[in-house]
Amino acid sequence: MSTAPSIAATEPASGTASDDDILGLGAVDLAAAIRARRVSCVEVMTACLDQIDRVNPTVNAIVALRDRAELIAAAGERDAQAARGEFLGPLHGFPHAVKDIDAVKGLPFTQGSPIFRDRIAAADSIMVKRLRRAGAIFTGRTNMPEFGLGSQTFNPVYGATRNAYDPTKTSGGSSGGAAVAVALHMQPVADGSDHAGSLRNPPAFNNLFGLRTGYGRIPIETKDAFTPGLGVSGGIGRSPADIGLLLSVQAGYDARVPFANTQDPAIFAEDLKRDFTNARIAWFDDFGGYLPFEPGVLDLDRSALAAFESLGAKVEWDRPRFDMAKVWRDWLTLRAWMTASNLRPLYDEPAYRALLKPEAVWEVERGLALSADQVTAAQEGRTAWYEAVRRFQERYDFLLMPSTQVFPFDVEERWPKSVGGRTMDTYHRWMEATIPVTMSGLPALNVPAGFDPAGRPSGIQIVGPNNGERACLQLGAAYDAETRWVTRRRPALLNPS
Repeated sequence: MSTAPSIAATEPASGTASDDDILGLGAVDLAAAIRARRVSCVEVMTACLDQIDRVNPTVNAIVALRDRAELIAAAGERDAQAARGEFLGPLHGFPHAVKDIDAVKGLPFTQGSPIFRDRIAAADSIMVKRLRRAGAIFTGRTNMPEFGLGSQTFNPVYGATRNAYDPTKTSGGSSGGAAVAVALHMQPVADGSDHAGSLRNPPAFNNLFGLRTGYGRIPIETKDAFTPGLGVSGGIGRSPADIGLLLSVQAGYDARVPFANTQDPAIFAEDLKRDFTNARIAWFDDFGGYLPFEPGVLDLDRSALAAFESLGAKVEWDRPRFDMAKVWRDWLTLRAWMTASNLRPLYDEPAYRALLKPEAVWEVERGLALSADQVTAAQEGRTAWYEAVRRFQERYDFLLMPSTQVFPFDVEERWPKSVGGRTMDTYHRWMEATIPVTMSGLPALNVPAGFDPAGRPSGIQIVGPNNGERACLQLGAAYDAETRWVTRRRPALLNPS
């Protein structure tokens, strides 16, 4: 049931809905209001642009914003289509800034790199083409780290993105701009990508839901279509149902992607209600003391387990017995190998290499030093981990684990150098809690865990079985009905000044 402000059913689509009413609607409710013509697309666009003007200068979530007059005109065309009964799809009239990792025809496509500061995309990516066909109006880009490397959103082209709840802190990354844009109601829902927690860490840091999909769920163009990568696309929203609506557009078979999932994506927009009485859930906690945590994070995450038990589920502290240090080492190998493959053409040009951030150079140089035997061994290790998790899932319906090991940290800090008294030996070691899911290829949904006494948010991951995105969304929706963190604890920036 929606808790958003209602727009009266008798209200014409002629300019009478207030900005606050519109911005308070989640994606599902907004789509219904547009289709019923209770609110116009021009009203929606105007409300979102006004909100961007009001809050974005503080947080820098949306970059390369298009001209207001062009966007209002595009929204007017969506209204004209609606008047003729021509609704393009579930996102008809939605203002939507796309993460700068995907190409949007005619818009800047920098990927956060000064090398591509002036690049304009010549064509849409597969996913963006689907969003466009579904009626989205592209307002600009959401900010990200350079080439998506790291879970702290800053780059030399657009600068840093700040946390929706505390602008002195990081938004997380790499989908930091996307998360903050949704948290501060600049757009109803956002796309993102996830290689090492990028759809889980930013939602955790900004009190939102974020879905990392399984491999093949959302088709992605790659140079090597037959090698399963580490990165996937997904969505961020204020509710699991909002993410489901977006996923119903993003997902679906594409013949250019050999392993694309053939399941009808319309199922993700269906009602998520489900009974979880006696559902079996395993909580991984700190992996038997393996992972370090900032004080307070685990206490907050553990407190969220009671909400799952309130649903009638049985939560047990359990985990696969596996060498987690090897999972990390294998991920490091594959990450470096794939990054080197992608960035070597830039690294090989001295002028471009000088413009790469140190973390990118480090990844490429590690990747170039790898042998075929090392890469093969890492792939085999990944397969062994997947098999261990698959066997473990025969005893459980869902797995739960922390989404992050720290609270949001200072936005001026590149990355935490130590966690829980343990030195971090790489720029991404502080996000190791997300790597077991990445290496398994399974879907995972971040859900808000609440706030500590200092007002700092955290999140936990709901991990489902293979092809279990809908199951994750269903459990997330039931958990949301119990907790209501998004509506209970709004960012102060949403309050009228």
